[in-house]
Amino acid sequence: MRGDVGGGDRGHGHARGDAGGGRPAAGLAFLDGPATALLRTLDDTFLRWGLEAGAEHQTFPPVLSAADLHSLDYFQNFPHLGVATSRLRPEKLETYSAAQHVGSLPAADLTDAGYLLPSAACYSVYLHLRDTELDGPRHVTTAAHCFRNEERYDGLRRLWGFTMREIVCVGTTEVVRAHLTRHHERLTRFLRQLGVRTERQPATDPFFQAGGSRAFFQKVEPVKEEYVSLDGTAIASMNYHRNFFGERCRITAGGVPAVTGCVAFGLERWVGVLTATFEGDLEAARTAVLRAADEESAAEPPPTDDDAQASERPAPGEPLLPELRPGDLPAPGEPLLPELRPGDLPAAESRSALR
Repeated sequence: MRGDVGGGDRGHGHARGDAGGGRPAAGLAFLDGPATALLRTLDDTFLRWGLEAGAEHQTFPPVLSAADLHSLDYFQNFPHLGVATSRLRPEKLETYSAAQHVGSLPAADLTDAGYLLPSAACYSVYLHLRDTELDGPRHVTTAAHCFRNEERYDGLRRLWGFTMREIVCVGTTEVVRAHLTRHHERLTRFLRQLGVRTERQPATDPFFQAGGSRAFFQKVEPVKEEYVSLDGTAIASMNYHRNFFGERCRITAGGVPAVTGCVAFGLERWVGVLTATFEGDLEAARTAVLRAADEESAAEPPPTDDDAQASERPAPGEPLLPELRPGDLPAPGEPLLPELRPGDLPAAESRSALR
């Protein structure tokens, strides 16, 4: 099946997701100039949201080690998604150099795969922070080319390879929840100003064993919510991992495993939804994104420093008041407060103005 959108008229773009039949292009997308410009504009918008949230823009290696993914229970939860990387065995190089045709590489001709392509952008953030004691909330934004083996592919809605932008928060429960709430509000405003109708729906990612306590709390309080367009495309998700990655990667905040949460955007999916919304006129879609982004940014209140305020509160186990040291208290016989003298207080009429 092919999912062609757009046309040849001026101002129209072309984006295609090929799928099915085991063809080499199954699950891979083609974006022409206008479609690529739209994708870049969307990414710039979400990058700006991350920077405005205080995130550092970081870039990570394009592969993840199998050992690192195992430490995150990846093969227990997502073994079907993994896309492994390998190379030809040295003794097979000459055979392939002389081959007249190569249609596939048998597993017997390949070395063991020690690395996989990422299926989500945020894994690298948590692995990079491994064995870190945070002295305050940590915000990171990153984009990655992600890959997922799927049972089926569907145009730009479900691809083998795609682009994901994420805004990650690591810290205390309060800080992470404030991060997710803020981006729920931003995304809702942006979609409304863009004229894209979506439904906010709970979803699940099996980070937690089915019979464990975390699985119970996942049912009580959703850990993942998606924004789903009218055609069923999930274009964004808000993910609350609790302390799962804090425990697995030994990231601590205040002496206890840190809590993590991330906001994720599938950029090709946005291109597909906006292509349909603007009937293939991708220049009009890009103009609308720029306008909606400016309007949303103007409506976004200045940071209330929810994160900063939360970080100023003592971490679990820290005292509410600083420890007193010798010399902090007055010597015996000295008053706790300085003696007031005439003129230290305002006149009666001035005192009334302070009420």
